[in-house]
Amino acid sequence: MSLPHFYLHDQVIADESAESFPLRLARDDAKHARVLRLAPGEHIAVVDAAQDYFECEIVSFSDQIPLVRVAQRFERGSNGPSVVLVQGLAKGDKMETVVRHATELGVSGFVPLSCERSIVKLDAKKAASKAERWRAIAKSAAMQSGQRAVPEVSAPLSLAEACAFAKNATAVLICWEEAPQTARLEDAIARGLMRNGMPADEARIVVVVGPEGGLTQREVDALLECNPSSALVTLGPSILRTETAGIVAPALVLYELGRMAAASDRGDAGDGADPLPNGASEGESARAPEQAGEAGEAGRRTLDPARAPRKGLL
Repeated sequence: MSLPHFYLHDQVIADESAESFPLRLARDDAKHARVLRLAPGEHIAVVDAAQDYFECEIVSFSDQIPLVRVAQRFERGSNGPSVVLVQGLAKGDKMETVVRHATELGVSGFVPLSCERSIVKLDAKKAASKAERWRAIAKSAAMQSGQRAVPEVSAPLSLAEACAFAKNATAVLICWEEAPQTARLEDAIARGLMRNGMPADEARIVVVVGPEGGLTQREVDALLECNPSSALVTLGPSILRTETAGIVAPALVLYELGRMAAASDRGDAGDGADPLPNGASEGESARAPEQAGEAGEAGRRTLDPARAPRKGLL
């Protein structure tokens, strides 16, 4: 059974000298602990401000604050690959749905993107309020799913800001309905890893999904130009809703990175994706066709299995 997870913002457990000590939980986390009806003798997982990971036993409660002792300290280890989702602003509660479920999968961060076809238009005040709401959802989902860290959520960015953000990524994968069916996600990842000399378990991948109306040709061109390892990818033959693609696309990327890392550990050179597929010469990349259709429900197609490694904005 997975342990309840809690995150400390200003407390480093290694600095605690007493055998038992209070956890300085944020107010909402303390409330969550009460809702769980935790009792003395029960164990919880704690990630402290130094990003160290502990299993703690609850000793008692003092004014509803848990007093704990360290049961064991887990090895820090590698955080694994990082996948950041650049999600076109979507209407209603679709952004909340994407943030919640993509966090459960292991996405490291979210960058809301203000697109030309976004129905939602946010001023600075509303954008700040929405970002705080999305951060709260990411934290709740991370606690529920036992993530080692809470994903970062940025304020909504413009296209130029998103391109600047993505320029140092290992690969930028642009999910677009006009991508050819040969533009395979795993091939784009493999090219990015090869170009950057990066093992799969250290990759930093940016995944871009458009809003309800889809990405425009201008937006696609800018995203393709922002990074030498930018590529269009198809998610399959079906047209997906933006909130579906925002979950499926990073899940597939995490799955592929995990598979490639496992193959590398086993020394199975032939088990990963071909880094230069379809006879491409080195330096070629999977780029867009010249023409863009006015297709709806932003560039997204699927299906494949899903799994997840790990964490933080680039």
